[in-house]
Amino acid sequence: MMMPNSVNMARVIDPALAKVQPVMVCADNPPRRVYQGGMEQLSVGIAGCGIGGLAAGSLLRQQGHAVTIFDQFDTPAPVGSGLMIQPVGMDVLDRIGAGEAVRRHAAPIARMYGSENGKTVLDVNYGKARGLAIHRASLFDALYQAAAKAGCQIISAARVTAAPLIDGKRHIQLENDQTYPFDLVIDASGARSVLSPLKRKPLPFGALWASVDWAEGGKVPQQLTQRYHRASKMAGILPIGTLPGETTQKAAIFWSLPVSDYPDWQETPLEDWKADVIRFWPSMAPFLDQIAHHNDMTFASYSHGTLYQPYDRALAYIGDAAHTTSPQLGQGANMALLDAQALAMALVALPVESALRQYAQSRQRHLATYQGMSRYFTPVYQSNRLILPILRNTLFATVNKLMLTQRIMTRIVSGDLVKPIRTNAKPSGNYWDTLP
Repeated sequence: MMMPNSVNMARVIDPALAKVQPVMVCADNPPRRVYQGGMEQLSVGIAGCGIGGLAAGSLLRQQGHAVTIFDQFDTPAPVGSGLMIQPVGMDVLDRIGAGEAVRRHAAPIARMYGSENGKTVLDVNYGKARGLAIHRASLFDALYQAAAKAGCQIISAARVTAAPLIDGKRHIQLENDQTYPFDLVIDASGARSVLSPLKRKPLPFGALWASVDWAEGGKVPQQLTQRYHRASKMAGILPIGTLPGETTQKAAIFWSLPVSDYPDWQETPLEDWKADVIRFWPSMAPFLDQIAHHNDMTFASYSHGTLYQPYDRALAYIGDAAHTTSPQLGQGANMALLDAQALAMALVALPVESALRQYAQSRQRHLATYQGMSRYFTPVYQSNRLILPILRNTLFATVNKLMLTQRIMTRIVSGDLVKPIRTNAKPSGNYWDTLP
């Protein structure tokens, strides 16, 4: 692993034990070696210990690169509630070796259903494939364990502030002014990245989220269920499986809210808000009974933005550091996983600078397609517009009866309406088939 120019003490998490230990960090370069395809081992620094960062770290370690992941928290941990993993994302998790753990904790989702005043306005079935809904903590645990098994080194309490290019090396600079030189730096630090030049357009609506115990009796449905009033109100219930080490089934609940209304919501008596939601959708009552304080709900705001060149010299941007969108299509985590896979595939076949260009090109069409659809769908389901939800309801009643429409919607939510990774650079041999 490439380290700073002087000997320093760092707090590094031993991946095998998940404990913080002091280790010596020095400037000596590890011996470089030739691996599959005749390429040299790279030293890779990853800013961000989230979905994209851990996935990229695992894939690159499997290729023989020396990987160091920097996390700003004292103990790496997930941020957020539940999320959807679509079939294309599961393909990446299987390559990493995290698929089995994810399936063990996730809730299978066969259908996405929404209604307004008793009328169906969203009904998408996955067909033979299944989406998976999972708590972020469970997904994080599966990815973290896979990264540990692969041999990634994770430095905690390390807030990245810059990534300057010095003498041909990309350096990760920390808040305490320590610097770590690498052959390649990957920015996987999310929508609030201090490294990314991404310009984001904030969206007017966000959502209140919470993770609670599954509160309805009987078998947990394999379904995301949503209730609408026009596009200005939306509530949802999503089964998200179990937490690591637990057996209690969990649910993610959410309530759409304009960003500008969030301060007022914080001042509104909680019981008054809960009563309003229950009048809107009585099925929310047993879930909201578990909400005792405003702080039990987390507010998430969203934005749209895309880096049309998600790389610089010896620097790649992946996940929300490269592109952000609303959660309408349930593709956020999948995009980060696909970015990680595309970058790893490019690095198998090409030297770094060529691989970065290949990475960007291979993801361009898929990203553009889903970013464009998200821009269209978002105001249809989250806005104060009056005409759009009327058109939504009318068109759905007409076109959803067509078999072709149903197939297209299934492909959209599955994440493969267009090929997720388009590349002419092929790994030597049958590399991906050899991954555990």
